[in-house]
Amino acid sequence: MPAAPEKKPALDRAEMEAFLDEVFPEIHHGGRSISIEAVGYGTCRLRLAYHPRHVRPGGTLSGPAMMMLSDLALYVAVLSVSGRVALAVTTNLSINFLRKPDKADLIAECRLLKAGKRLCVGEVTLFSEAGDGPVAHVTGTYSIPPGAAG
Repeated sequence: MPAAPEKKPALDRAEMEAFLDEVFPEIHHGGRSISIEAVGYGTCRLRLAYHPRHVRPGGTLSGPAMMMLSDLALYVAVLSVSGRVALAVTTNLSINFLRKPDKADLIAECRLLKAGKRLCVGEVTLFSEAGDGPVAHVTGTYSIPPGAAG
């Protein structure tokens, strides 16, 4: 039996970047350091460019920077399914720090585990571009406003 064709994302990479620039320009405060590398239906890959402003005492990328990238990756994955829903919001975000990331770009690979009409649940794996293996594992839930999914 042939495999079912993959669903197309509601917004492609260029549309996603334009939408985020429109509704969430704050993510670029201090300069553009986050880029969307790929978007699929319920999946995405984002990059946080290394910058000293993301480093904490001890010389590692900060937890808040890692959580910010993870939360944004989940938002992008949700939008890839729901479309232009600016008011989708995080209801839960949990992170497990696995190892100290190098002073290098941080990569977020995200996939939705459940994409419902009101809730989306996903996971993000964070990798340091310069290291081996994941540096953090994140799970999160997003709420989609009633009547907004489409």
